Amino acid sequence: MRKGILEFCVLLLLSRERAYPSDILNRLKEARLIVVEGTLYALLNRLRKEGYLTYEWEESRMGPPRKYYMMTPSGMALLEVMRSEWMQIAQSIACFLPDTPAHILPPADSTPEPAASAISIEKE
Repeated sequence: MRKGILEFCVLLLLSRERAYPSDILNRLKEARLIVVEGTLYALLNRLRKEGYLTYEWEESRMGPPRKYYMMTPSGMALLEVMRSEWMQIAQSIACFLPDTPAHILPPADSTPEPAASAISIEKE
């Protein structure tokens, strides 16, 4: 999987609701995005350290407490930048796909503005 795609998918999932890592892995698997558990944990830890995610512990009826991850306001801002970049990339690629509906293609006379880099977002 290309770098950044997993991060984007995880942020999209967590923008809807908090989640336990195994739930995130299951959702990714359902979407046919196979991710090794260690890769996901490393990503979640990095995003938390950078201030894009936070977590809370919740007691479990079957075993040890569970750590549920959720987005921070900085994480939501990062997601919006990534979403904008994704839409620009998707429009550009659509120009090369046969039978792309006209409403998806960018106007012929438009020059897309460069997307802000997701790395340049300041943490709160």
